[in-house]
Amino acid sequence: MLRREFLGVRNRLTADVVEEAAGALAGHALELPELARARTVAAYVSVGTEPGTRTLLDALVTRGVRVLLPALLPDHDLDWGAYTGEDSLARVQHGGKMALFEPCGERLGPDAVLGADVVLLPGLAVDARGMRLGRGGGSYDRVLARLERADARPALVVLLYDTEVVGRVPSQAHDRPVQAVVTPSGVRRFASP
Repeated sequence: MLRREFLGVRNRLTADVVEEAAGALAGHALELPELARARTVAAYVSVGTEPGTRTLLDALVTRGVRVLLPALLPDHDLDWGAYTGEDSLARVQHGGKMALFEPCGERLGPDAVLGADVVLLPGLAVDARGMRLGRGGGSYDRVLARLERADARPALVVLLYDTEVVGRVPSQAHDRPVQAVVTPSGVRRFASP
C-alpha cells in the first residue's frame, strides 16, 4: 500500500519536473565527499519518473570514475557491468515488468559490487533512521547482504525526491540503513548505527 502511494505521486510528475530534479540531484550528489574520492561507484539507470541518474552517471564517467550498473538476473539478484556512456546501455524488458536500461558489455558477476566505494541505491522513501523503502523485489537487499557478508563497507546513498524523506518506513531485521539521501534540495546524512 505504502509503495503504491509513493509510486502514484511519482507517476503524476511531469517530464519537466523530473528533468529539473535530475539536474539538481546530480549537482548535490557530485558535492558529496564520498563521491569526490570514489574510484568505483555502483549505480543504476533511472527509468520513468524515478529521480534521474543519467546526468550524474555521465558526470562520474567524465571525472574518471568507474561506474558499475546492474543487470537483473532471473532470480532477481544483480549482475554488474561497466557504464562508459549512453552507447554502453541496452533497453531490456523483464517479463511483464518495466523495461530497464542495463550495461550491454561484459558481465562482471554479482560480486563486482564488492569493489565499489559508493553504492547509489534506488528507493521509494527513506526515514529519519536512514531506513530505505525499496520497490519490494529484494534485488538490493541481496546486494546489501552480499556487502555485509564480505565485510565491504561502501558508502550507501539513496537518491529520492524531497517528499520521499519521511518520518518512518516499515523495516525488517535484514534491512540496512543508508548513510545519506540526496534529493533535489540537498543532502541529508543519517547517524551510523
